Amino acid sequence: MRITHLRRFGLAAFLAFCLALLGLGQTARASGAAAADVTFSADQATVTPGSTVNLTMTFTNNQATDIWFVYQTMQPTWATTQRPDLKYAFGACTGTGVTCSGTGTQQLGFSYSVPVPPGQARTVTLPVQIAADSGCDGNIAFDSYVYYEYNDGQGKKDGIFTTPTTRVRCATPPGA
Repeated sequence: MRITHLRRFGLAAFLAFCLALLGLGQTARASGAAAADVTFSADQATVTPGSTVNLTMTFTNNQATDIWFVYQTMQPTWATTQRPDLKYAFGACTGTGVTCSGTGTQQLGFSYSVPVPPGQARTVTLPVQIAADSGCDGNIAFDSYVYYEYNDGQGKKDGIFTTPTTRVRCATPPGA
């Protein structure tokens, strides 16, 4: 009976050791990773109905060769879609080397002038207008899917990136 317990303990210890090594390996790879392909920032973390938050997005080529094809979209996160009282609309984007298709509340598409040389970036600013009759005390955020090809189409990469969350606060009534 003791041998069975020792075998179980040994097997459990071995599995725990393997999982620990696997976790250390992933941490080491993540720490040596290249810069993010897409980064976002927002000029305001909190807004009120009737105001605008400007999202700035930067796509960077962190590969060793030119990027010759980029496909990117943006749409509201699942949590944002669960608050239909939060009303917003995308304005016309501005940027060098980037154009946007779509305004309003629909999914956006982004087109980049290519090639994007190694180390180069394309930056776009996207205004998100919060409607004056929007609900409040909720969060708005967006997910962006990016797919690109580099190394003459031999390399491909994609990912989903999330914008910073913007809190829509209720406007303070005058004299309060």
